[in-house]
Parts: sequence; structure tokens; C-alpha cells
Amino acid sequence: MIALFPGSFDPLTNGHLDLISRASKMYDQIIVAVMTNTSKKPLFSTDEKLELIKTNVKEMANVEVIAVESDLTVNVMNKLGATVLVRGVRDVKDFEYEREIAAMNSQLDGQIETILLLARPEYSFLSSSMIKEVGQFHGDITKFVPANVAAALNQKLER
Repeated sequence: MIALFPGSFDPLTNGHLDLISRASKMYDQIIVAVMTNTSKKPLFSTDEKLELIKTNVKEMANVEVIAVESDLTVNVMNKLGATVLVRGVRDVKDFEYEREIAAMNSQLDGQIETILLLARPEYSFLSSSMIKEVGQFHGDITKFVPANVAAALNQKLER
């Protein structure tokens, strides 16, 4: 069974990595799709995000990382043969948002199943936006993101 884990990953956090790892134990193949979020202005290029994620999942044999510039998630899933959409949920606000997206995806393609994984408590407050904010003001982000992401983010934010 192939599962898709989409996101903008700008940047990848330890919470994302935890969800990828957990999902990799549940499905035959996990495809991490770096997708465009039209409501966000990314700090990292797609190629940079791909490289950062690939470095952190290289030990997970059943995880593949791809870029999807512009498409509906259900279309991507159909092209890849994925039937499960994996999403992370940190709080009630995430749940409501993900429930709405799952309902829309179900209307677009009734064969798609959305699986919501609860964030572990130590990651339940993490967001890429928050990480960028802390990093911008020289806060210590090393416990929130993988080492290569912290280095890349610090380099990006140097003026």
C-alpha cells in the first residue's frame, strides 16, 4: 500500500520527520511530496527542500521524496498509485482544517483515504513558520529541526 505525505516543508521539522518515520512503519511505501502552498512565500527552494528531506530519510528504505510544483493532491495520488493520504494533526485547529480537506478530497476521489496521525506531545507546538520566526531572531532551533536543516536555516537567515 502506497501512502502520500504532502507538505510544503519550509523547513522540515522534527515533527515532520517523526510523522514520516511513524508512517513508514505502517505502509509499504511512503512518498513525501514537497508541494506548493499558494498561501505561503517559501524561504527554501524546492531543490533545497528535497535535499534537506532526502538527507534525513535516507535510512528509511521505503520512503521516497519527490517535488510536485502545481497539482491537486488527489491527482498526484492517482498518478503515483497512492490510496492513503497521511497528515499530521497538532491540535483542534489542525483537525478541523484537515477534516475539511479530507472531505473535499473524498468528493474529488472517493477512493482516497485520509489518515490523521496525532503529533507527539513534544512536537505538538512546532510549525515551520514558528521555526523561521525563532531562527530569524537568533533563537536556538537545534532541538526543533534536524541538524542539516538548522544549518541551512541559519545560513539563509544570515544577513
